[in-house]
Amino acid sequence: MLIKKIFYKFTNKKKYEQIKKNISIDKKIKIFKTDFEKNIRKIQETIKNQKQISFLHSGHLGDIINALPVVKELSKNHDCNLYLQSNKPLEKHVLGYKHPKDDIYMSDKMVNMVLPLLKSQSYIKNVKKYNNERIDINFDLFRNMPMDFNLDEVRWYFHLTGVHVDLSVPYLNVKANDKIKNRVVVMRSTRRKNLLINYKFMNKYKDIIFIGLNDEYQDLKKEVTNLEFYECKDFLEMAEIIKSSKFFLGNSSFGFTIAEGLKVPRLMESFPDYPSVYPNGGHGYDFYFQDHLEKWFEYLYNLKN
Repeated sequence: MLIKKIFYKFTNKKKYEQIKKNISIDKKIKIFKTDFEKNIRKIQETIKNQKQISFLHSGHLGDIINALPVVKELSKNHDCNLYLQSNKPLEKHVLGYKHPKDDIYMSDKMVNMVLPLLKSQSYIKNVKKYNNERIDINFDLFRNMPMDFNLDEVRWYFHLTGVHVDLSVPYLNVKANDKIKNRVVVMRSTRRKNLLINYKFMNKYKDIIFIGLNDEYQDLKKEVTNLEFYECKDFLEMAEIIKSSKFFLGNSSFGFTIAEGLKVPRLMESFPDYPSVYPNGGHGYDFYFQDHLEKWFEYLYNLKN
């Protein structure tokens, strides 16, 4: 096959492209047959035969929240335990998962910050830092599945478990924050900015607060001079602030993942190079272009909750 590929590369472009396609297909089939078929069947047997299921996840943070719809659905007939593994090294070969400044998926600090939010979800029986407990379903398997990851991230776990969920229904539940409320809450990652967009128009609006990292806040404040900053003590407090917001605005960041789980009014800055996050249900809107951003921002700003 290799000799044919080299030969047709210089003599027949059409046949060369078809050989490349066939090699790619055969590779994906081989990966599934050798690495995943047994695991997928085992997951199905676990769901069918066990009343208690233990899940493992090593992050990123948004990936953990995106697994919760499946956990919540399974909790209707199972006792669900979730274990979080910190300091797992990034697999550098996995496309789409390399964060520029990170070499692990999730630090101990991140685990400690997300645990209060996860423990507040009544459908999860136990949530703990992983310490060699027995695991029934390893959510980390999705990272090496032979599939295109330009797919709504929350659906990755549908394909891993065979469990499908109505994504218009909230899968995070927290109380509203009684001190910071009815504000436009913003969290915008600098890593996945849509370069077609600017936020200068927001200077004519009031009550806008940023809850992400300080350097991300400083980046956006160059455009939105009346932007305020608040540092959340943990991700439960962050979720409570988002819950009590007028609406949430963000790009592909952990904040939007929380807003999506809560199903609060929300506006998503889509990232053209990696369109893997989408609003599902309720007052959830996304945009690529400036006119649409300003249109939906005004709509949500004037929306009566």
